[in-house]
Amino acid sequence: MTLQTKLTVIPAVATIDSIKLSAEFDGSNGVNRATGNRPQITANTDADAIKVWLARYLDTKTTFDSYRKEAERLLLWSVIELRKPLSSLSHEDFLVYQRFLADPQPTKRWIMIKRKVARDDPKWRPFAGPLSPTSQRQAIVILNGMFSWLVNAGYLAGNPLSLSRNRQRKAKPRVTRFLDEDLWKEVKLTIESMSRETNREREHYHRVRWLFSLLYITGLRVSEVTQNTMGGFYSRKDKSSESRWWLEITGKGDKTRIVPATNELMLELGRYRREMGLSLNPIEGETVPLLLPIGGKQRPMTRSAVHLILKQIFNITAKRLQERGPDFIAQAAKLEAASAHWMRHTAGSDMTSADMDIRHVRDNLGHESIATTNNYLHSEDDKRHQDTEEHHRLNW
Repeated sequence: MTLQTKLTVIPAVATIDSIKLSAEFDGSNGVNRATGNRPQITANTDADAIKVWLARYLDTKTTFDSYRKEAERLLLWSVIELRKPLSSLSHEDFLVYQRFLADPQPTKRWIMIKRKVARDDPKWRPFAGPLSPTSQRQAIVILNGMFSWLVNAGYLAGNPLSLSRNRQRKAKPRVTRFLDEDLWKEVKLTIESMSRETNREREHYHRVRWLFSLLYITGLRVSEVTQNTMGGFYSRKDKSSESRWWLEITGKGDKTRIVPATNELMLELGRYRREMGLSLNPIEGETVPLLLPIGGKQRPMTRSAVHLILKQIFNITAKRLQERGPDFIAQAAKLEAASAHWMRHTAGSDMTSADMDIRHVRDNLGHESIATTNNYLHSEDDKRHQDTEEHHRLNW
């Protein structure tokens, strides 16, 4: 597949794994290639160098897919729109690319008509649409990391993105996308009201109850639910010889952490496992996924399937609130907007409001910085509001 065949429409095979370019465009003679130093990788083309960089993330599918997507987009844009190899891109080229991300043109060449098209489908395109400002920033962050690594590896002479203006990072706002106590009670009421007449309904009920219990107690990400197994549960004795259960999780960035599995959570796990015909407690190292599809097949569920379960419960709850009248419209609207990640925020918010040690909340959620965990400290905001209300008055 040569560059000339790609200039009007990008075929499905134009990916990092299959793209074939002539020496003019493959980067073997890129103007930003490092010279005079011993390279630390054997790659001699841009595509091969990107593959080496990506290989470091093979064990973390979500990260690998995200990084491959951004590298692929840039490589294709470079050779198709600028007619130059990726290793010849300049700082000025990246200014143009940032504008391109906000509006990939021509649409026919770059944007898919339908979302969720397989990569081997002729209708596949690198974009589903223009990127939001947040997604644009994320793309540049990923590419900056890639270029820095390629410089350190001795493949490139310099990183054209290192000249970008470093804006002072704004303080992150308090997390607002979470369920307050009243909404969380309504969600639990929806779950407890689920029909359990048939075997399938009963299995669905127990799965939903277990999923929400797991997310609320542990604060796991949905990706962590789908990628880990019940073999991560284990018991050990503390200093007072009391047995305590833990859940070992491999999560974002392929990092492993342990999360307390409370007595409540273990009761819910036992309830779910009994329904699935499993022993009450898991065996350390077993391969049964944390969440199972209906029918008892011991295979992991997809993230989209888990998202759908959560969204259905939120929507059913929202509909019930709407039927109570106008006073509940705002609450219903919030639930309709809720997504799977809201459960993680709910867990973090409730842990902090219960006066848990902020360091323990950080470790439970797997945050790298306690500054991230501080965004859940709504109680301090509530106290500040109360103090202002009591002492700062208009007194007309």
